[in-house]
Amino acid sequence: MAKVIHEGFAICTGCELAILDIGEALLDLLPSLDFEHIQVLMDNKYYGSLGDKEHIDLPQADVGIISGGVRTEEMKELALIMRKKVKTLISLGSCACFGGIPALANMSTREDMMKTVYSTAGTDKAEIPSQGIPKLLDRVYAVEEVIKVDLAIPGCPPVPDVVADALVSLLQGKAWSLPERSVCDDCPTKREKKSGVPIKRPFEAPVFDPTKGPEGMRCLNEQGILCLGPATKTGCRAKSDAPRCISAFMPCRGCFGPIRKGARPMVDMMSALSSIGVDAKQIEDRMATFNRYIGANNNLRVLPKRK
Repeated sequence: MAKVIHEGFAICTGCELAILDIGEALLDLLPSLDFEHIQVLMDNKYYGSLGDKEHIDLPQADVGIISGGVRTEEMKELALIMRKKVKTLISLGSCACFGGIPALANMSTREDMMKTVYSTAGTDKAEIPSQGIPKLLDRVYAVEEVIKVDLAIPGCPPVPDVVADALVSLLQGKAWSLPERSVCDDCPTKREKKSGVPIKRPFEAPVFDPTKGPEGMRCLNEQGILCLGPATKTGCRAKSDAPRCISAFMPCRGCFGPIRKGARPMVDMMSALSSIGVDAKQIEDRMATFNRYIGANNNLRVLPKRK
């Protein structure tokens, strides 16, 4: 039986729910897994069961799972401790793998972000807290920027079937990885390789016939619905065997990250849109849009202020 510990950092807890959403397959996995420490399922004690220890104490385990990006000094300390305590470490979800939505904050300095949250946004102004909270790091880091990661499972949230497949492979001692292909490679929509229409506002409905499935729908980018499929790694297959968002007649938002390590989705998207006659300059915030889920690893950073 493999002992498992889990920590959640800068996240919304959707990754933990993805584990529970595995469904019946989870029943087959549970006899082989012993969860010793997981926030979503049990009370966690960092300083011993009675809180009487001076230092953070996590149990030894075979597998460690971290979801969420590293935003505070406490999260960094926990990540370093977990790496020492486990044999195999998994980063689960887009936030852990690439920084996720929280890493959009990397486009602002820590000071500007705190000022906006506490002093500018909303109707009630407040002092920026300085006591009783962990100190923020200079930016949001992906887990792999802080410690060595053995297995990365992306997604926002991760696809339960993908999580189950990865865990089964791990328990059986088999290698597991996602293919280095784009979402477009698995997308069944029709393509005419030309657009002729401007980029539409987000969440405008595409033209499609629900009775024909995604196979009967024209490519969303060609319809003017911005889809990040050309620059996003595939693997989020739904039951229809089409990419998850496409199967719901929605554009890919890029949560599975770059097709391969070192790729630059912004460059790839500019090229893909240009090839069908779409002017990417129509997109006002290209930097954040094309790097929505991958702001760690310096993909998003503070830009000099314009004079």
